[in-house]
Amino acid sequence: MARVRDIEIEEVGDDLQAIYRRFSTEYGPFLNQVKVFAHRGPALRHIMGMLLEFSDESVLPKRYLEIALVVVSKLNECQYCVTHHAPKLMHEGFSTETVEHILQPNCPGLDPVEVLVRDYSVQVTNHANRIPESMFKELRTHFSEEQIVELTLRIALCGFFNRFNDALDIQTEDEAQLAMVS
Repeated sequence: MARVRDIEIEEVGDDLQAIYRRFSTEYGPFLNQVKVFAHRGPALRHIMGMLLEFSDESVLPKRYLEIALVVVSKLNECQYCVTHHAPKLMHEGFSTETVEHILQPNCPGLDPVEVLVRDYSVQVTNHANRIPESMFKELRTHFSEEQIVELTLRIALCGFFNRFNDALDIQTEDEAQLAMVS
């Protein structure tokens, strides 16, 4: 159990129940996280709602998003997020070995664009104020500005989720644990 009590779906306003339900089922097995976010309606509405909208109108290929999320979560040692996103990365065609070694400079199984996404995720997480212009030049050859903004937003937001989950000790759902070992 998290460090705050769980808020069940019946305890949130009718206007929030659709977001609560959809995020905890369609977006992935994130029920424990939603139960904590539900303490604050605006957070549930805007943060979870934004992620659902990004999912609905995806401009960033899922494989690049999942690389970024796994990299950030491994850097921040957020087991909750690694457990949720590593299987999604494997679903995108990456091997267990690639996922396990994704932070290593010579990680097997990554093409040059995937390495760029990995390295950009590291830079945004660890050195956002020192990202070389050459990295943006390379990003622009593979991604639109809209995609770069979304990638950067999702990397930074993942760091937020890592800290939020760990600070409040949100427990990994059984479904996510099972997906990790499958």
